[in-house]
Amino acid sequence: MAKRSNSISSANITLDLSSDVPLYWQVYGGLRGAILSGRLVAGTRLPSTRDLTVELGVSRNTVKNAYEQLLSEGYLESHVGSGTYITRNLPDDLLNAGAASNAIAKRRARRKPALSKSGKTISEISVSASPNPDQSRPFALGVPALDAFPYEIWRRLLARRCSYPQRSLLGYGSAMGYRPLREAIAAYLGAARAVRCEPEQVTIVAGVQQALDMAARLLLDAGDVAWIEEYNYPAARAALLGAGARLVAVPVDDEGLDVQKGAALAPRARLVYITPSHQYPLGVTMSLARRLALLDWAKQSDAWILEDDYDSEYRYSGRPLAALQGLDQHGRVIYLGTFSKSVFPSLRLGYVIAPPDLVDAFSKARSLMSWCSSTVEQAALAEFIAEGHFARHIRRMRSLYAERQSALVEAARRELGESLRIQSHPAGVHLVGRLSERLDEASVSQQAAKLGVEAQPLFPFRLKRDGPSFLSGLVLGYGAYDSREIRQGVSILARAIDSVLKSSIKGLA
Repeated sequence: MAKRSNSISSANITLDLSSDVPLYWQVYGGLRGAILSGRLVAGTRLPSTRDLTVELGVSRNTVKNAYEQLLSEGYLESHVGSGTYITRNLPDDLLNAGAASNAIAKRRARRKPALSKSGKTISEISVSASPNPDQSRPFALGVPALDAFPYEIWRRLLARRCSYPQRSLLGYGSAMGYRPLREAIAAYLGAARAVRCEPEQVTIVAGVQQALDMAARLLLDAGDVAWIEEYNYPAARAALLGAGARLVAVPVDDEGLDVQKGAALAPRARLVYITPSHQYPLGVTMSLARRLALLDWAKQSDAWILEDDYDSEYRYSGRPLAALQGLDQHGRVIYLGTFSKSVFPSLRLGYVIAPPDLVDAFSKARSLMSWCSSTVEQAALAEFIAEGHFARHIRRMRSLYAERQSALVEAARRELGESLRIQSHPAGVHLVGRLSERLDEASVSQQAAKLGVEAQPLFPFRLKRDGPSFLSGLVLGYGAYDSREIRQGVSILARAIDSVLKSSIKGLA
C-alpha cells in the first residue's frame, strides 16, 4: 500500500499503513524526529488530537496515544484550556540531534579507539587458526579427526552427569578445577609424558591460550625480555606481546632451540616460550643436550620456561618423548597442555602444571579470568580418562594419523614433485612442505585458497618479517581429513602451484 505524507506546521509525518509498526508509534516517531531535528521548534503549539486525527486520517486514540507518549518523555507540555506545546525546557544539545547524530557517527568512525599500549598491540595481532572456522577444509591447522571421536561414549558420560548431577557440579566449583580431573591428568601425564607433579599443581584452564595469557601476566612486566623460537605459534607470540614483553627470536636447527645463541642474544631474558617435543611449526625435536642446557641456563638466570606440549600424544614410532618438565630439578618449567587436539577443540579444556611456588598465583589468576570451566564437562572428561577411553582413543588416533600422513606424503610426491617437497615425520598432525625457489609462498597460499584449499605459508610463523625469508614453504594439517580428501586437496594444491608458475613465467616474458 502506498505511503501517505501529511504536514503539521513545518513537520512531516509519514505513515505506512502496510507496516507492522503500530500507527500511534509512527505518529510518535514522526513528531519526535521533527522536534529533535528542529523542524518543530520549542514553544510551537500542536494541533488538537481531533484536528490531527482528521489531517492524518487515523483514529483519535492513535493520536492521543502518540501525544501521551511524548508528554511522558518530556517532549511536550500541556496547558489546560490552551493546548499542547513543544516543551520550552528541551536542552539545546538535544536540538538538531537527528542531523548531529550522523556527524557524530562519522567522527567516531574516523577516530581510533583509545586503547592502552598493550591493547593496541593485541588489536594488531591476528591469531585465527583458520579463515573458515565453521567449514574445515584441507589442509587447515589445529583440527583433529572429529570423524573418529567416540561420540557415543562421550554422550553416555555426559548424559550420566547431566541426568543425575551432584549438587557440587552445579555450583561455581574450584578455580583450580574439578579435583578428580586434576588427579586423572596428573596420573596420565606421569605415565605417558614422565611429568613429575601432584594433583595440587594442576590448574584447569579454558585451553592453552588462556594458560599463555595467565603465565604472561603473572611472570612478565612490561619491557621484560622473553625468548621465543624463531618460527613459532602466533597466538603464543600475541599473549607475550600483549603482556608488554620484548621478544627475542632464537634460531632453531635440527636439535631444536639453540640455547647458546639465545644466551648470546639476550642473556638476561625473563622467560622462554618453547615447544620442545614437536617444534611448532617446523616439527623438530629438541635434543637432550639442548634440554639440559636450557634448564641449566634458566636456573642460572632465574628465568621461567613455558613448555607448550600441544600434540605430544601423537608420536608414531616408539613411546612419546619425555617432557622437559620431567627433567627440571629446580622448579623453572611451567608445563602447558590441552585437550583440543586429543578430544575436540570446542571442549575448551586445558591445564597448567605449575611449580609449587607458583600454584597459588595461577589459582588466583584463574579465578580472576572466569573462575572455572564447566564442572559438568570436567567431570565427564575425568571419567573419560579414568575409565581408559582416553588412552584407547589416543592409540587409535596414532594409527589413523600415521595413515593420513602417509596419504599426504605419497600424494605430494606423485603430484607435486619438486615444486613442494614433503617428507614424513614421526610425530604430529601437520607437515611443512618446502617450496621450489621459483615459487612465492604467499602467492601459492592465496591461489590455493581461491581454489578451496588452505595451505598456510611459513612467513606468518616467523617473528621477524623483514629481511630475506630463511625458509619458504607451506604448513599443511592432515589430521581432520581422510585419504580421499587429502588426495583431492593435493590435486587442488597442484593446480594452484601450476597457476602461480604460469603467472610468473608470463611476468618474465
